[in-house]
Amino acid sequence: MPADAISLARVVHPVIDRVGTTCWRLIGIGIVVVAALWLMAQLWMLMLAVGVAVMFSRALEPLASRLKRRGWPPALAAIGVMFAFWIVAGGIIAALVPGIAAEFEDLGPTIEQANNDLEDWLVEDSPFDVSRQDVEDFRREAGDRIDEVLSHSSNRVVDTTLVVFEVITALVLATITSFFMLKDGDRFGQWVVSLLPHERRSLVVRLSQRAWDTLGGYLRGAATLGVVEGIIIGTTVWLAGGELAIPIAVITFAAAFIPFVGAIIAGSIAVLVTLVTSGIGGAVIVLVVAILVQQFDNDLLAPFIYGRSLSLHPLVVLFAIAGGSALVGPIGAAFAVPVTAVALNVIAEARAASADGTPLLATPAGDHQDRDGPPSERPRAEQRLQED
Repeated sequence: MPADAISLARVVHPVIDRVGTTCWRLIGIGIVVVAALWLMAQLWMLMLAVGVAVMFSRALEPLASRLKRRGWPPALAAIGVMFAFWIVAGGIIAALVPGIAAEFEDLGPTIEQANNDLEDWLVEDSPFDVSRQDVEDFRREAGDRIDEVLSHSSNRVVDTTLVVFEVITALVLATITSFFMLKDGDRFGQWVVSLLPHERRSLVVRLSQRAWDTLGGYLRGAATLGVVEGIIIGTTVWLAGGELAIPIAVITFAAAFIPFVGAIIAGSIAVLVTLVTSGIGGAVIVLVVAILVQQFDNDLLAPFIYGRSLSLHPLVVLFAIAGGSALVGPIGAAFAVPVTAVALNVIAEARAASADGTPLLATPAGDHQDRDGPPSERPRAEQRLQED
């Protein structure tokens, strides 16, 4: 080694050397992550289609698998499940829409009136020193921020017609993708695993199963909590003398798929609507019930329904939604929680596999008889892989 290199190595402290090396590695990882996020933003329509297709196929996969086990051809099982879903969804929409369409038309003006009443209270009766101009400035800044987020979601300023066309295209693509995932999902998974090195296949199957189970648990849990919260909040609004109870119940159900933040938005809408249509007494009742329902769901019902599929701290959920919204817009906010839950559960499963000594080599069953003893002594993950 040259003398100047030796002298330089003596000058640089080992800690500084390690920190510098780590920083360069983090910079390289950051560049790759930024490039991936940029590519996702450019292909937001494709990402939306894939995300919707994965959610949709995960929700219908149990029924499709049951039909396949009963001898249905994969294509017929996929078509039958999707057709049945659209028939049921169409029937529910046809039954609800005529009765609540007029109420939904009144929902916007009612919320606007509630905001005006709240503004009057802040300016005239509240103990806070708030002027009318302060409220108007806040409204203008909030509107500008919403417009900025909506424009950022597509990474460019586009007119409404183009956005609607792209969303419709993404949903059509998602429907087609869902069909092929329900039809050929098993074969596609086996093909992907066959491309991997033999020593990695067992671990990949284990991690994939954990991710799939996590996503299923999230969808089941969100739907269950949405139904419970929607019924309770909608009934409370009706009993408190408020109007638009059914639209509020529907909004509460949909908001359950965005944990924490969705509940706050749905509860705020319920309180505002009740404030206008029933008065401050009914609004206070709805507010108290909404808070109690959220606490009951978060502390008792949600852990039981979700299990380990979504054991996320509220701060993790909040930061995930904020980060997803900042990076991808409303689409990122909608998919932030399931993506975070899947990622954290996969990491936990990988650490568990390393801790329990799960071997990564998937060898034929006959080889275990000679080298590893009877089948009952094989590691559990490898047994599952061979059974699949």
